[in-house]
Amino acid sequence: MFENKTILVTGGTGSWGYELVHQLLSYEPKEIRILSRNESNQFSMKEAFDHHPALNFLIGDIKEKESILKACEGVQYVFHLAALKHVPVCEDQPIEALKTNVIGTQNVIDAAIQCKVDRVVYISTDKASNPSNFYGLSKAMGEKLIIHANTLNTDTKFVCIRGGNVLGTNGSVIHVFKRQIQEKQKVGITDLKMTRFFLTVEEAIKLVFKATFESIGGETFVMKMPACNIIDLAQILIEASGKKDVEVEILGVRPGEKIHELLLSEYESTMTIAYDDEYYVILPSISIKGVKEHYKSYLPINLEEYNSGNTLMTKDEVKKMLVKGGFI
Repeated sequence: MFENKTILVTGGTGSWGYELVHQLLSYEPKEIRILSRNESNQFSMKEAFDHHPALNFLIGDIKEKESILKACEGVQYVFHLAALKHVPVCEDQPIEALKTNVIGTQNVIDAAIQCKVDRVVYISTDKASNPSNFYGLSKAMGEKLIIHANTLNTDTKFVCIRGGNVLGTNGSVIHVFKRQIQEKQKVGITDLKMTRFFLTVEEAIKLVFKATFESIGGETFVMKMPACNIIDLAQILIEASGKKDVEVEILGVRPGEKIHELLLSEYESTMTIAYDDEYYVILPSISIKGVKEHYKSYLPINLEEYNSGNTLMTKDEVKKMLVKGGFI
């Protein structure tokens, strides 16, 4: 599917981007364009991939139509990763989050249609399901725009994927906890009951490719994934550090932060089918030609909602996950 093709990855210098590019290169594409704003991140990534001849780094911003239009020329596949993603940043600067996560996504849609791209895959988040913060709200709006784009007069197909927290990505709670343990001898947790969905970066890219290969346009692919208590995560990292008397400090829930996350809301569950042993697919609420017919043989799920408080790993399972990821 990707052999000898030209691929664009927006926001491709993050952890998802590294793994996505690493896996894409094995398919021998003609060119992978990586569009992002940060020159130093691009320089580091170019070094990490040993100046691979298929990689083409472009400085640009999805908020600017010209940037994304130029980057889309001659492209067959777009993986749209670029976003403002930190909840407190988006709460403090909602206009910037709106410009990047919503208007930027519409710019990607417009450019993809104009350049006759085959397929656009939008990377979303569990925080888009029944959102309680501006980040989640902006990503939910991005999902709606991507799904709606399939109703436009275009051959370009648009699909969403929705995942949980990816272990060890930039700003990940794991790195934060490890740094706090080493530097402060204490770990800050917002609430002892807090739970989150987690998946490895390899699993995240598997989800991306699943949606790319098997979608017909208009769906949202959701990986079934376990969740863990954040306090369990902290305690395992404290134990693994070997440090004694590490304190756990309760900070209180931050603005817009949920105790539990949702991968599927109650409303979305009514439109979701069990795709296979690993994935759910949320069908669009709007009419998109061919989607409902394509999935008519699949069974609806028997879930009111998919909540991180209901799918918890044991402490031993969390430890195994961290060992597998190389974090302890």
